[in-house]
Amino acid sequence: MATGLIALLDDVAAIAKLAAASLDDVAAQTAKATGKAAGVVIDDAAVTPRYVVGLSPARELPIIARIALGSLKNKLVFLLPAALLLGYFAPWVITPLLMVGGVYLCYEGAEKLYAVFFPHAAHGHEKQVLGEELDPVALENQKVSGAVRTDFILSAEIMALTLADVSQSSVYMQGFVLAAVGILITLAVYGFVALIVKADDVGIAMAKTSSSVLQVIGRGLVYGMPIFLKVLAAAGTAAMLWVGGSILVHGLAQLSYSGPEHLINDVSAAVVSAISFAPSVVGWLATSAQQAVLAIMIGSVAVAAMGTLIAPVWKKILSRKHV
Repeated sequence: MATGLIALLDDVAAIAKLAAASLDDVAAQTAKATGKAAGVVIDDAAVTPRYVVGLSPARELPIIARIALGSLKNKLVFLLPAALLLGYFAPWVITPLLMVGGVYLCYEGAEKLYAVFFPHAAHGHEKQVLGEELDPVALENQKVSGAVRTDFILSAEIMALTLADVSQSSVYMQGFVLAAVGILITLAVYGFVALIVKADDVGIAMAKTSSSVLQVIGRGLVYGMPIFLKVLAAAGTAAMLWVGGSILVHGLAQLSYSGPEHLINDVSAAVVSAISFAPSVVGWLATSAQQAVLAIMIGSVAVAAMGTLIAPVWKKILSRKHV
């Protein structure tokens, strides 16, 4: 009896050691995969704040919370099982699906540029696509839906990068790492976004204190945050174009059409050779700029198609359903 009990305890200890080792492996794989997806994570953090700009300050944190919950749902409910199933049964489908998302990001980025350079025409395009002006509740719901859609594309890229990094692991390890990466990135991105959009309120509170140092910092936050948010909005648009273009270029290369990727690499190499300063930075900027230009071209076509073809046809389909 005692011998059997000791053997059982030995088995339990061995299982515990194996579980601990597995947890360590999950942590290591998660950290590695998160690092690989860091670029897209930064883009996600840059894109999101623009969805709460212009809305009531009292609704900023609730809106961010709604977007964060939508992001978690995107990653854990939709993308995680889809990534595992497609990775196992139909890995060839992942690249085309990501490219469809890349076209959407190109559309979003080109639409924002359209609004900057042709505001009146862009307003007409928005009315054509979205319909009449909305009340505050409907506008908030529209903002949240748009943010969650954009997050879905960026999250899909993050999950695809993560899956590629752990593709040699067991399906259980892949699931644990995908879930861990999804949760950690969502908390980090939307925690950072919440700090950004409420920084001006913190500045006002600091400006009202008796400390002269805190007052100076508070005034700096109050006056500086609107400028920072504009810069971040511009960075978010650039991020959508860069990520959208890079998804399409890399996707084409994986589908055995590597001409655009080779051309971009050759131009970037020529730029680095001509400047001969900080080659890694210059090379990245040259590559990203070319991918963004490609995204603007594709996004412009998508904007035109949405306003003149897709939106009108969709409205006719909906009107027939309501008859």
